[in-house]
Amino acid sequence: MGRARAIVGPLLLGFAACARVPGQEVPDVRTPLVVVNEMLRLASVSADDMVYDLGSGDGRIVIAAARDRGARGVGLEIDPALVAESAERARRLGLADRVSFLRQDLFEADLRPATVVTLYLSPDLNRRLRPKLLSELRPGARIVSHSFDMGDWAPTRILQVSSNEGSHTLYLWVVPARR
Repeated sequence: MGRARAIVGPLLLGFAACARVPGQEVPDVRTPLVVVNEMLRLASVSADDMVYDLGSGDGRIVIAAARDRGARGVGLEIDPALVAESAERARRLGLADRVSFLRQDLFEADLRPATVVTLYLSPDLNRRLRPKLLSELRPGARIVSHSFDMGDWAPTRILQVSSNEGSHTLYLWVVPARR
């Protein structure tokens, strides 16, 4: 019985830690802070930017963009507990006037205000989001994905980052001019 618990317990925890995205389960895996900083650096985030984090989890990317780079930001997350946790953390850090967190489906959100979009979703979700990103984001907007590409859309740059948790691949795309 002890061996069964040792095997089944982590599986149940894994399922419980999945973010709920309609039609897709995405594990709620937190991006290490060193990777967050490299994502923001790769996108050249500045005080002029509006950063949208799709599947924002605990809000760490949006909060870091506001705290460390002076940007404004929006975290989109479907889990109401994570939205509340993120908003409370931003309030405690004095950033509530620069960031907001919304409980919203990624495919229904209006992404037009974003100048930078960050993602740590899944290969399938990235590919499904690609048409929306290309149609709603302005030319020159930057998209940074942690770990997952967007199919045949070649990234502008790929960066390898090491953390205590291992090696991470970051992808950067710049939205092209419309034809």
